[in-house]
Amino acid sequence: MSDHKIEGWVAIAQSNAVRNKPLRVLVNGRGFVLFRADGKLSCLADICPHRSAPLSGGRVVNGTIECPYHGWRFNGAGACEAMPGLVGTMPRTLVPSYAVCEKDGLIFFSARAVDATPYTTVLAAGDTVSMTVESRVTSSLAEVAENILDATHTHFTHKGILRGLSAKRYKVTVTVTGGDGWVEARYVGEPKQEGLVSRLLEGERSISIGRFRYPGIAELEFWGAKSINLVTTFHLRQETDDTVHGFGILSGPRQRNLGYLKALLFKPFFRIALRQDQHILHAAERNRRLFGDRRQMMGPLDIMRPHIDAILAGQTPAVAENPAVLVMEL
Repeated sequence: MSDHKIEGWVAIAQSNAVRNKPLRVLVNGRGFVLFRADGKLSCLADICPHRSAPLSGGRVVNGTIECPYHGWRFNGAGACEAMPGLVGTMPRTLVPSYAVCEKDGLIFFSARAVDATPYTTVLAAGDTVSMTVESRVTSSLAEVAENILDATHTHFTHKGILRGLSAKRYKVTVTVTGGDGWVEARYVGEPKQEGLVSRLLEGERSISIGRFRYPGIAELEFWGAKSINLVTTFHLRQETDDTVHGFGILSGPRQRNLGYLKALLFKPFFRIALRQDQHILHAAERNRRLFGDRRQMMGPLDIMRPHIDAILAGQTPAVAENPAVLVMEL
């Protein structure tokens, strides 16, 4: 999926990563530069139209970004305001500019102007605690999104962290529904998991929900009897052909500041789980390249992947008209 087809907001950086210096980011292999000038955040194509130098290698000067090669300066709209050494009329020169905004500590980009504000997490408002973790993995966006939302791999990849060490499983009813640009699986009948994370941080569980939203948001909700205990929201983008960059937002209720302690405890476990996923995703991607263009089997428990693929292809998932209900053991 090329960036010119992306209609929604895509998280590309944390707000605190763009301060006094420009920042280069990649979306589907194309370079963009973020910079702040006169208190305003701007995003341009990271290429000077003169000799193709990356503008991100320059500096911010008087409300403009200065090219490190010949000093041409461009404002936030991409218009050239200075060509040092020129005497006389300056030719009209532009660098493509893009919509950009900030919300909940993240910077969002869109290749096209978007009226709506970005979605960050289901717990963006209210008396909650959140923290953000950044990661990269050698894979595709569809593979990473499926990995996050796949409940069946956790028994093996995350044994002891997310799942317990025993082989005991429970029958769970799963309902898969969807609509234009989204799909979700709702799990009923699974008790609190026996891994360290659940034992330390999660209360009793009534349901859990895995959801994918266009253009690259994978979200997990874990509910108690009356309210959400924990939410992890991953904002993913295809950074290059073989690299996915993501921001994981960990959210939970404040609980009279007990939520802060839980968040601090959860973060190191979350990083361990991320490394475990990075390892297996990287190994699988490397193996795919070794074996060439080999079609992957779609198993009966791969309940999200066909719909994720459809959404990324610009199609409505099949469960939008025909919701699916199945029973599995988790």
